[in-house]
Amino acid sequence: MQLGSFKIGFWSDKEYHLDRMNLRDLAAAYFQYYAIAAYIAVSLVSGGIVLWALMNGEAPVIGVILSIVATIIVYPAVWYVLHKYVLHSKWMWKHPITAEVWKRIHYDHHCDPNNLKVLFGALYTTLPTVALATMPIGYLLGGIYGAIAALCAGVVTTCIYEFFHCIEHLGYLPQWGWVREMKKTHMAHHFHNENGNYGITNFAWDKMLGTFYEGAKDMPKSPTVFNLGYDEEVAKKYPYVSRLTPNWPYNTNPVHRKREAAAAAAKAAAEQTPAAAAE
Repeated sequence: MQLGSFKIGFWSDKEYHLDRMNLRDLAAAYFQYYAIAAYIAVSLVSGGIVLWALMNGEAPVIGVILSIVATIIVYPAVWYVLHKYVLHSKWMWKHPITAEVWKRIHYDHHCDPNNLKVLFGALYTTLPTVALATMPIGYLLGGIYGAIAALCAGVVTTCIYEFFHCIEHLGYLPQWGWVREMKKTHMAHHFHNENGNYGITNFAWDKMLGTFYEGAKDMPKSPTVFNLGYDEEVAKKYPYVSRLTPNWPYNTNPVHRKREAAAAAAKAAAEQTPAAAAE
């Protein structure tokens, strides 16, 4: 998106690849992304409303606290269910509208895991999901202000979740041991077998429901870890994702694509060398 000739952060044409970035680079890019800016704005407005209501005796203190606590508890379960049963489903690519959404919010991320532009969920899907998952619970526990407090807690949790998700994709091991373990578990989901470790940053539900695995020794290598099962045969029957994918059929393996790019660059350099020498 452009505002005249003025471009901001992710609204520019710049590429952001987490495996080439450090934590400082990530922080600078993270806070410029429009969806993160929107989440922060929503949290400030909703938090301000609840704080005003509490200070004026309009909101029930216990209800607001319970709404926030319930949101923090429910949040990992909601994202586990969405990740496993929606994003890794086989039905979203079967319809034009859902195929476009699925490609944007998950297929592209598995094809190019370290590309920051496709790591973040889309604002038009994430914010309504957070609202639907949190506000009814908050309303039951604390009325309208409980619902607003739950929304605030949900978007703040989303910001934290997204930031640690980004850290997992940086090209080096984090210093903190628990973050290293989190990264290792999530990287197994991306590069070894996608049929497990759905929690992304919180794997409690994976452990409770039997979908957690520590590494390659615990699960066989999945042939669909990058394309999520959407291959050329599937595309013949359900072509909606392939029509949106440049250069289809597309090599979804990012490691192979990097090797192919390096080989192509080496070949081009080798072809240029004799020409330069002849001059």
